[in-house]
Amino acid sequence: MATKKKEADEGSEKIAIPTEKTRYSDEELQEFKDLILQKLEKAKKDYDTLKASITHSESNDTQDTSPTFKVLEEGASTLSKEEAGRLAQRQQKFIQHLEAALVRVENKTYGICRVTGKLIPKERLIAVPHATLSIEAKNSQ
Repeated sequence: MATKKKEADEGSEKIAIPTEKTRYSDEELQEFKDLILQKLEKAKKDYDTLKASITHSESNDTQDTSPTFKVLEEGASTLSKEEAGRLAQRQQKFIQHLEAALVRVENKTYGICRVTGKLIPKERLIAVPHATLSIEAKNSQ
């Protein structure tokens, strides 16, 4: 983590006192915003695909209207829809977290751990752009 140096006068000597960065710069926040917007776009496409697979809105076949006598296939189809439904819910939650991260970017509070108040390392934010906890805080939970 980068630190800025602050100089303090003590007699005639100058002593360098390191101070921790309290927030990411506007340029860094813009980089994070771009990353979040990319992930958000992909997440919304994935969500739409899952939703379409549940409702069959993308197909013109007779899959949900034709009489079927294959009980096992119906069971598998129901399980598949349930699985897609769960995935769609998870995707929707992910989208909400990404949108909340965008709000934090705009408020210039993005990347600050909500427990320790310290900056979350860039590597973590690149891997998990909606993170609100540092690894240290996450491990202590």
